[in-house]
Amino acid sequence: MLTIFSAIGGLILSPLVGGLLTGVDRRITARLQSRLGPPLFQPFYDIFKLLGKQPQVTNAWLVFSAYVTLISSALSLLLFFMGGDLLLLFFVLTVGAVFQVVGAVCVPSPYSNVGAQRELLLMLAYEPILILVFVGFAMCTGSFSIAAVFQLEQPLLLKMPLLFLALGYALTIKLRKSPFDIAASHHGHQELVRGVQTEYSGPYLALIEIAHWLDLVLILGLCAMFWHTSCVGMAILVGASLFTEILIDNITARLTWQWMVQKKSLLLGMGLALVNLLWLYVA
Repeated sequence: MLTIFSAIGGLILSPLVGGLLTGVDRRITARLQSRLGPPLFQPFYDIFKLLGKQPQVTNAWLVFSAYVTLISSALSLLLFFMGGDLLLLFFVLTVGAVFQVVGAVCVPSPYSNVGAQRELLLMLAYEPILILVFVGFAMCTGSFSIAAVFQLEQPLLLKMPLLFLALGYALTIKLRKSPFDIAASHHGHQELVRGVQTEYSGPYLALIEIAHWLDLVLILGLCAMFWHTSCVGMAILVGASLFTEILIDNITARLTWQWMVQKKSLLLGMGLALVNLLWLYVA
């Protein structure tokens, strides 16, 4: 029961952490672009403003998809805090991504439909890499349980350095950072039309944004697992991962979907993962 209560407490605090990290992202991005940038709490101001707007939707599926996306992100994060199964976490997280696509294709907007198609390509690019990373966890611990990782005496980064790089590569795609922001721009410096999120507005767009915050916390939590033996090590990995994602987002230009899926994802991301898995198997 203590684990359940702790997990629920962590889930309640996660939107606050995710919003603050998003604010940090905006501030660092602004500095890298020689701008002052918005206040640190601007993401919360935006969410409160969206929640206060009158709901306007073109299709009831948009409402359903927004709620399912948020619930999926919350449940996957709850599974992480409870030390649950990585495969179950993966499938729950995938449900949210799928319903974002469902919400985008149920409207006649061409921008939304193109964004939905590109979101499917993103899923095709990063999900195989995530599966291989979770297989690496299982090879080191003997199970797909997150709790089993924290029972190891040595950091996983020493055994899985290439898988850590592959995870960072996959998570750059998952967060829609440049050069992989082909389905929806994460910041306004790319385009005004937000692809898969074009038709979302008001409180339903707020739900999508909160779900993104929860995904950000989950992603950084997965990165922290690679140095689970030390709180300092976990903090360093999280900080380094977040800063690297922001830096890559600001120094790269958007890729075409053909280059991303065929050359970048399949060759680089899966190549790193497969080499590390072969190393674990031989060792």
